[in-house]
Amino acid sequence: MAATVMVGLSGGVDSAVAAWQLRESGTEVEALFMKNWDEDDTAEYCAAAADLKDAQAVCETLGIRLHTANFSAEYWTRVFESFLAEYAAGRTPNPDVWCNRDIKFRAFLDHARSLGATAIATGHYAGIRQGATMELVQARDAAKDQTYFLHLLNQEQLQASTFPLQRMLKQDTRRIARRLGLPVYDKKDSTGICFIGERRFQDFLARYIPAEPGPVTDVGGRVLGEHSGLPFYTIGQRTGLGIGGVAAAADKPWYVLEKQPQDRRLIVTQDRQHPSLNVRELEIEPPHWISGMPPKTLALHARIRHRQPLQACAIKPGDEAMRVHFGASQWAPAPGQSAVFYDGPVCLGGGIITRTFPQPSQDISRFMRK
Repeated sequence: MAATVMVGLSGGVDSAVAAWQLRESGTEVEALFMKNWDEDDTAEYCAAAADLKDAQAVCETLGIRLHTANFSAEYWTRVFESFLAEYAAGRTPNPDVWCNRDIKFRAFLDHARSLGATAIATGHYAGIRQGATMELVQARDAAKDQTYFLHLLNQEQLQASTFPLQRMLKQDTRRIARRLGLPVYDKKDSTGICFIGERRFQDFLARYIPAEPGPVTDVGGRVLGEHSGLPFYTIGQRTGLGIGGVAAAADKPWYVLEKQPQDRRLIVTQDRQHPSLNVRELEIEPPHWISGMPPKTLALHARIRHRQPLQACAIKPGDEAMRVHFGASQWAPAPGQSAVFYDGPVCLGGGIITRTFPQPSQDISRFMRK
């Protein structure tokens, strides 16, 4: 019996063309639509019903069998509870990386195997290649590359996965979808929280985390206003602060500089070049390495947010944490975000930022590439 690849069909254009690519290559293809969020089924932000309808239309056009599964319980316990805990602790998490590790490439993979599939595929812009280990590599379309969000995958997950869009440009993906008559060819790309979607973020978060107002002050301690709760703000944020009319340099925006949970104080500045917003060194939790082993070289490249150009850095592993020294200042990294490392086109893995240092130490700068 031919091996079957199960495509995670989201109702969007990328996964639809990924399914077509596999079918065109002669692969036995089936599809699975995942529902992972049961809250707000009737709210304006919930698009699950419309996405399922689009997925069904794609499968009818391509002649592919469609399965459905509900992983809402798994999403809540494996992703959303951690997401809330991080925000409540004053950090800025990225739930998409956990969602990929625990839902799209774990719950989905396990379910696909239970249906008889031998591998899974998604519409991510990334690639996999066999080296000494299975390697996660960047996509041809640098503007769409999603390896940042996939850096927590392991060897077993990569061995059972494929990314048909690795060599595709997004414009070509839409062109193919239009030529095939797929109804999602011009559908807007999904954004917002993984599986929850676009919404007024602070209003959404306030449903799960109590609002605890406190003072907004400048670096000198002058009270400028009141915030609605520290979890609703992130380092470097410049909108939604509610202090635009405060007398100072009226033509300059304010930026979140620091959060002080002990007195619920939110400190802001109009100095975008403030040393605490432009840092050269980070500390991260013990990182996840995709190969299972740390890299042989300490001189790498990294990014601290999706689509950021790769930044030269040096790493210094430790028992409990790892220091990362950048060749150039990084603007407004926030604890809770992920730092993801690369060696050439290969995504090596990454870890969660725990601290930042305005004045970098010099003991690891010597590892920087000349």
